[in-house]
Amino acid sequence: MRDELNGPVAEDGLVECRPSGIHGVGAFARREIPAETRIIEYLGEKIDKQESARRCQSNNVFIFSLNDQQDIDGNVEWNPARLLNHSCSPNCEARLEADRIWIFALRDIRAGEELTFNYGFDLVDYRSYPCQCGSPECIGFIVAEQFFEHVRLQNFEL
Repeated sequence: MRDELNGPVAEDGLVECRPSGIHGVGAFARREIPAETRIIEYLGEKIDKQESARRCQSNNVFIFSLNDQQDIDGNVEWNPARLLNHSCSPNCEARLEADRIWIFALRDIRAGEELTFNYGFDLVDYRSYPCQCGSPECIGFIVAEQFFEHVRLQNFEL
């Protein structure tokens, strides 16, 4: 579905895509979204783990693990969920349900608020992925929350 003014939107009209203050284009709530709402599915091409590794080495950051055999490459035009930006203090999270990835609201989200989630990157080359989320809790790099303390200690020692 397309909104002629704002580009792709979710089927239920919860999401619109437009320029973001975080990075490039982002996804925004078209109306208030209650906590725990399933907002949008993260779509893409299903690929095997070998192809996933190859694409990751080519700096494709749109890949999610689905199961032991397959991943999903969300770097396709028909996946508006790929436009959600990273935040160190996200209002959404990605959840795997029956080999499908859904973006859920972690808290109540205001109409017009940018939808964000933590991309969950590991520590490999993390300094190559600076964060621009603008959150007061921003760690400075796009990493999973489990690595925040490690990154804080590394930056403190510099």
